[in-house]
Amino acid sequence: MQRLHIVPGQFVVEHLPNATFPEDDEWVALVRAPEGLTVVRDASPFAEVERWVGFYGDAGHGLDVPGMLAALVGPLAEAGVSVFVASTYHADLVLVPEHRLKDATAALRDAGHRVEV
Repeated sequence: MQRLHIVPGQFVVEHLPNATFPEDDEWVALVRAPEGLTVVRDASPFAEVERWVGFYGDAGHGLDVPGMLAALVGPLAEAGVSVFVASTYHADLVLVPEHRLKDATAALRDAGHRVEV
């Protein structure tokens, strides 16, 4: 069981196929891959984009602790909830589509996790 909280705000996940670094510093997470750059940033309240909300663990865990991410994404997959994950050194930021927040919260709680809103 993990204790999770919902991260304040909403996020957008972007793919920049020809970039190696974003042109601004308004990002939360970056992943550079052969097919381009993936950027997670705060969603503008005015943009018409798919919005994501995030779950983040309250208690960090080391890189040598197996199964921490699987314990979160497994129940979400069983509930049919899409995820995008950005891992940090201490924990994982698990993003779900905003319109599936209630489903995701219920799936995580049903799996024994404590979710604080």
